[in-house]
Amino acid sequence: MIVLQVIPELDAGGAERTTLEIAEAVIAEGGRALVASAGGRLEDELAALGGELIRMPAASKNPLDLWRNMHRLVATIRSEAVDIVHARSRAPAWSAKWACDRTGAHFVTTYHGTYNARSALKRQYNSVMARGERVIANSEFIRDHIATEHPFATSRVRVIPRGVDLVRFDPEAVGEDRLAALRQAWALDPQDQSPLLLLPARLTGWKGQREAIRALGRLQDDPEVETPRLVLAGDAQGRQTYVEELQALATSEHVAGRVSIVGHCSDMPAAMALCDLVLTPSNEPEAFGRTAAEAGAMLKPVIAADHGGAREVVLHGETGWRVSPGDPAALAAAVAGALALAPEDREAVGQRARAHVIAEFSTVSLQASTLRVYHEVLNSPS
Repeated sequence: MIVLQVIPELDAGGAERTTLEIAEAVIAEGGRALVASAGGRLEDELAALGGELIRMPAASKNPLDLWRNMHRLVATIRSEAVDIVHARSRAPAWSAKWACDRTGAHFVTTYHGTYNARSALKRQYNSVMARGERVIANSEFIRDHIATEHPFATSRVRVIPRGVDLVRFDPEAVGEDRLAALRQAWALDPQDQSPLLLLPARLTGWKGQREAIRALGRLQDDPEVETPRLVLAGDAQGRQTYVEELQALATSEHVAGRVSIVGHCSDMPAAMALCDLVLTPSNEPEAFGRTAAEAGAMLKPVIAADHGGAREVVLHGETGWRVSPGDPAALAAAVAGALALAPEDREAVGQRARAHVIAEFSTVSLQASTLRVYHEVLNSPS
């Protein structure tokens, strides 16, 4: 089986990580794993797995580039005898679909986001993600969204949640040397015993960094709560204005000395091991909630926004807590409640979180389910 995955870039992110995980599974089964992409920081990992990068400007939305990418993909499909093209983003998915139409290769998509449409034209643009012979939804929430937005695709949808690498995200595997390295990189005082909150997400407004800083401001005013430290770990992706806005907000909330904006973190298991609570307060629904699942695997309770895929990952009151989106007061109250728990009670929440992730969201399950979809497509009547 020769599978060509198409994704704009290979930088940090859930879709990018899943691309590598599926490449690994295809190779382990004796197939070849090609990835058409502009590349990025995960290129070396792909190569180490045995995957092959087909470099092209797959991140471009320029119609001329889409057309040229279609011809590049046609040439690749024919020269490499590709069986399946698996598209993971809208713009390159159009190029991929046109290429499959011209070559007879099978076309599979993963619907990675909500892709909200405010016009008929945008809905048509989004619809390519529902036009695969099989359409993978990474949560029940996304399956329902597809049914609403693209009812023609309902029978072709297969729900496959994103996976967590339980070997990488293993609390026992993170040693003190890795924790010390992060403390130093983040300029955290090892003598500071105040609680540590982690918000791991790229720096963009809908991920809830503003709300987290405002919640921290409220916690500072609560005499019954020891004011935590807040680490915002994520790539700014060139949004320096937003970084400056967050810094100014921390100053106005009088918590500038308690907020660290640390950029991209390459050792997320250690980051989660270092913290007391993980926050995922996204203002818009997450398609799945990979960060929340990874935190659970690391025995960390999560406080998540109560919408989207997070409702499947974070079981309220059992493996963490969910709060109203965009509500700093609710977020602050949830943090205060979690920190007020006895250590053994908070540890029990983390233990339940890891058990939930192991049962429902492993990488092994993601890989096996995706391979089943590939074989289903290959064996379906033409």
